[in-house]
Amino acid sequence: MLPRAEQKQQTRNALMDAARHLMECGRGFGSLSLREVAKAAGIVPTGFYRHFSDMDQLGLELVSEVGQTFRETIRLVRHNEFVMGGIIDASVRIFLDVVEAKRSQFLFLAREQYGGSLPVRQAIATLRENISSDLAADLTLMPKLQHLDAADLSVMADLIVKSVFATLPDIIDPPAQALPEHSRPRPRSPSNCASSSSASSTGKAWAAPSNSPAPLPLHTMRPALGCAFAPACPPGTGLQQKHFPRTNSVL
Repeated sequence: MLPRAEQKQQTRNALMDAARHLMECGRGFGSLSLREVAKAAGIVPTGFYRHFSDMDQLGLELVSEVGQTFRETIRLVRHNEFVMGGIIDASVRIFLDVVEAKRSQFLFLAREQYGGSLPVRQAIATLRENISSDLAADLTLMPKLQHLDAADLSVMADLIVKSVFATLPDIIDPPAQALPEHSRPRPRSPSNCASSSSASSTGKAWAAPSNSPAPLPLHTMRPALGCAFAPACPPGTGLQQKHFPRTNSVL
């Protein structure tokens, strides 16, 4: 029999997994109820309160989880750039591979930065600001950027991180018809999501705001991500910053 602390952690993880699963089935976090998350995790609703005070606290824990994953990814990219002398394409590939491996976490991040839970949106905004601050500190170490002051580097870092966050929805949910057949996401089987949809007939699938642009195919986003990761973009992208010389650094 597992120790009580380990059992409690397993149940806590099960609740987080259940929430992510429901979101993978098309739900927005703000539309999830405590009861259906508990049911999907295999516990009674009252058991939820042994781990989280409410759904917002569960959402904040999910932000913390993806924040840790994001920072670990940035460390991999930094190692590729600063230690291995890697090129931008390799760094973009590192980022995309992690997003694919941790899709449910980044799905939550991509959608809920504009979602219905105010505490979750605020936590994601704080995460974005903290990542920007870390990046600005890294940029001060780059010889080619020594002519820029702290304010310039802060603006540059903010633009880079916001570009990456803005690109996440297109990476997570590209239109299948725009991708090669072997790259199209596999649809979830009805059995995987049937119990989720039946758990709450009133739950609405997440949808982008009506004024949101249509998602771009994944293969067209790699250059855009490269621009986001690099402090300047090649001519013709419309994203160049004339005061920011092109470098090999990413994050």
